[in-house]
Parts: sequence; structure tokens; C-alpha cells
Amino acid sequence: MTQQMRQETGSELTDPIAQHPAYGVTESRIALWGHPLHAMTVAFPVALTFCTFGADALHLLSGDEFWARAGVWAAGTAFLFGLAAAVTGTMELLMVRGIRIRAPAWTHAVIAVLLLALLGANWGYRMQGYEAAVLPYGILLSGFNVLVVSATGWHGGKLVFDYRLGTSKGS
Repeated sequence: MTQQMRQETGSELTDPIAQHPAYGVTESRIALWGHPLHAMTVAFPVALTFCTFGADALHLLSGDEFWARAGVWAAGTAFLFGLAAAVTGTMELLMVRGIRIRAPAWTHAVIAVLLLALLGANWGYRMQGYEAAVLPYGILLSGFNVLVVSATGWHGGKLVFDYRLGTSKGS
């Protein structure tokens, strides 16, 4: 409904979630000196997911075994830092009512859990033989992981920038 239509009809659209008493309670509870831990830990699995894909592409282009080995390390580190980000994010989701009542927070959480499973699968697959794992499935899985991390990152960014969820000064 446009602003003009609302003025003409006299009706105002209200979001029932926005009327909830906990709607404005979004300040991070999992923080170190006011800095949210989830925001600090999530940067590593995001960057390392892109690094894994980059290492696969460089191995494909150069044939150098170094890049296949680098891909194993990047995939494993992405998964391990992803676990840390998952723990802090889940604690925020469950402990802060203003985050928990919003559906987009749950969407972000579900996509992030999918990503964590894919990161673990990518690392586990590479542990069987890192150089042979790159083609064809390693690079395909890494590319898919880049798409999934982009989707969950976009949703997480919207939660922070549009709703100010999980920040030090959420409301």
C-alpha cells in the first residue's frame, strides 16, 4: 500500500512482530568488551570458503600440487572457524529474544547450518587424497560453497544492517 493510499483510507499497516515487547531487544549477549563474537568469527569461514575455491582454480590452471594442498588447509580451517561462528551465532539466536522472534534470523541460521555441512563435506572429501579430489567434485563443491556462503552472508548482513541485530547498540 502506498503512502498516499494509506492517507486516503486512514489505515496504517502494522507488523505484529514489531509490536512484540522484545522487538527492540537486539543487543549482543555474546560479546567481548562490547564487540559481538559472531561478527568477529564469521569473517574467517567466509574468506576461507573463497580461498578454497581460489586454490582449486589455481590448481586447475597451473597443475601445481601446492594449490591442491592449500585447498585442503583452507577447507579444513573454514570448517573449524565455521563451527566457532555457528556456536556464537546459535547462542545469539537462542539468548536474544529480539533476534529469536524474527523469521529472517531463522532463515540465516538454516542456510548457515547447510553451509557448515557443506564445508565439512568439502574438507572430508579432500582428506581422501587432496590432489585427486580437486577435479571434478572438489572445485564444484567449492563453487557451490561460494554461492551458499554468499547467500547466508547476504541474509546475515541484512539482519545487521537493516534490523541492527546482534550489534552492541541494537536498539
